[in-house]
Amino acid sequence: MTEFSGGVLNGSFKAPPSKSYTHRAIILASLAKGTSTIHDPLVSFDTVSTMQAMTAMGAVIEQHDNELKIIGNGIHSPAGALDVGNSGTTIRLLSGVVSSLDSHITLTGDGSIQKRPMKPLLDALIGMGVSCTSNNGSPPVTIKGPNNGGNISIPGNISSQFISSLILSAPLFKHDTAVNIEGDLVSRPYVDITIRIMGDFGVSVTEDNGFRIKTGQTYEPRCYRVPGDMSSAAFPLVGGALSGSVVMEGYDEEDPQGDKAIVNILEECGADVSVNNGRITVKKKELRGCDVDMSNIPDLFPIVAVLLSTAKGKSKLYGAPHLRYKESDRILSTTRMLNTLGADITPTDDGCIIKGVERLKGGNIEHLGDHRIAMSAAIASLVSHSPVAMNDTECCSVSFPGFLDAMKDMGMVISCTD
Repeated sequence: MTEFSGGVLNGSFKAPPSKSYTHRAIILASLAKGTSTIHDPLVSFDTVSTMQAMTAMGAVIEQHDNELKIIGNGIHSPAGALDVGNSGTTIRLLSGVVSSLDSHITLTGDGSIQKRPMKPLLDALIGMGVSCTSNNGSPPVTIKGPNNGGNISIPGNISSQFISSLILSAPLFKHDTAVNIEGDLVSRPYVDITIRIMGDFGVSVTEDNGFRIKTGQTYEPRCYRVPGDMSSAAFPLVGGALSGSVVMEGYDEEDPQGDKAIVNILEECGADVSVNNGRITVKKKELRGCDVDMSNIPDLFPIVAVLLSTAKGKSKLYGAPHLRYKESDRILSTTRMLNTLGADITPTDDGCIIKGVERLKGGNIEHLGDHRIAMSAAIASLVSHSPVAMNDTECCSVSFPGFLDAMKDMGMVISCTD
């Protein structure tokens, strides 16, 4: 059992490398013919799953200090099933990639992965001539190409990873590909990340009432540096707004990551925020409730809920029904966690309603193995009368290896008990 007893955060940090960029860089470097070097990768449970999968399909991946050396020479069918562990990004992105191969390939994962919806992506692949079988639209999935490409439509309101999977793998397909989006595209910034890194590795995407990719383009080996992850940076930044003063180094205002919206959210609710020469400084100040559209920034939902749990007045987080398909049902798990700690928060179909309380009370929480729930609860301890306790904090390493050490270094009081 780990107890988080609050404290006052003071100090600076550099955001951990982006998980989203790291996954994509590993895949594209493996698809490129030649040697790529990935600097500052996030090496975590999820990205290791992607490395293992690409290695099983022919890439040679070596880890040296703070970089990955990846030698690609075309992918081939793996000897067995690809087990992605708990990584939803891995199974979704690679479903498109393996559809280019003319053999049956099974992708599976742990119990959580086997509950994640895949049907819209599988239906799109079937429409491109691919054979797909699944467990009622969820993993394990078995996919057999080759993928013909062509003109395909896919709903945009469940997961942007479906769209990223199709456009990222489209250069491998037989014919040009047009991916048309039905309805609104949720989490659009993640598709922008995919398009940006594809360009960095030499492949272009044209946007014209959808996304169009010409076949025959080839990914080129690159030396690539992974940017910092703003969804992970949000935890200590919110900690600064709740207690103390925190500085983030290495902020890139031009990065398309949607989660840099945390800066605007902090300003909107009244935190003392300044951005100057690649540094974000956040200081404690009386916070007020506000309404936040979470449709493009679902990963921020748990920590923004913590931020507003003690803000004066009423807040509404809305626009993200797709939160129910994350590592946990994040609407339910976030509201349950905060209510356990003494917040006044009510779930809705697409977010939650929060009535700010003066202070949380603390308590024991269940994070269900969800790294963002665990880290959000730890930050909540900064505004709790009593400690926040939980088991299995190792899950934080999914996206923020060293989270506990970083919090301790800045002043959070953390202890482990039997």
